[in-house]
Amino acid sequence: MATPTPQPPLSSLPLKDRVVIVTGSSRGIGREIALHLASLGAKIVVNYTSNPDRANSVVTQINTTAAAPQAIAVKADVSDQDQVKSLFDSAESAFNSPVHIMVNSAGIMDPKYPTIANTTVESFDSVFTVNARGAFLCAREAANRLKRGGGGRIILLTTSLMAALRPGYGAYVGSKAAVEAMTKILAKELKGTGITANCVAPGPIATELFFEGKTEEIVKRVIEESPLNRLGETDDVAPLVGFLAGDAAEWVNGQVIRVNGGFV
Repeated sequence: MATPTPQPPLSSLPLKDRVVIVTGSSRGIGREIALHLASLGAKIVVNYTSNPDRANSVVTQINTTAAAPQAIAVKADVSDQDQVKSLFDSAESAFNSPVHIMVNSAGIMDPKYPTIANTTVESFDSVFTVNARGAFLCAREAANRLKRGGGGRIILLTTSLMAALRPGYGAYVGSKAAVEAMTKILAKELKGTGITANCVAPGPIATELFFEGKTEEIVKRVIEESPLNRLGETDDVAPLVGFLAGDAAEWVNGQVIRVNGGFV
């Protein structure tokens, strides 16, 4: 019988006592990221827009396994600059510390997957408001307020569809392209602060966002395209974010890292 792996001492946790905001973390990839970073010792702000029950469930899961409470839930619309500011205020107040790491996982897409010719202005604006404007506001606030001098991390989630360029995703991919461009510029603008900025670009991940609007046949085709013959899971993405959040990733800056099982 294998001997259980002992838990590392608290002092060895790479993100011990670092304050992390994870937007869109009441479900999907954001939820898994919040749980994973908490397991590395971080203090977590679980951000949500509309479902407090889901957010509080994540907080409870983190706090019941911690020696002391290390997570709170905060409602904020990432596309509203005043609410983004309030999100950072809440994090600083709750943990009596500047924020060290900001992970932007909030995002939407049009589940009708319209071609560009059939995309309404309302749909385009909705996608860009959350995905591009929201990422900009979170990154801007983080650039001004994250702890200086080392350990500051800005991590923005985009998409591997930037490489696949599939029909039906014009507005969604366009919004994420804006985020990737801003992130690469931001990394250079943060020179001297000790703060890095990177993007994580997942491929097809088995989340509500992925399945919405897709038939079983479409999902089957996506799986068949994967060299690993499966969809990704949220826990395929979270460890990469955990690495980028830590000190070992300091030399990774201004990059877009795809995690997609060879999808592209």
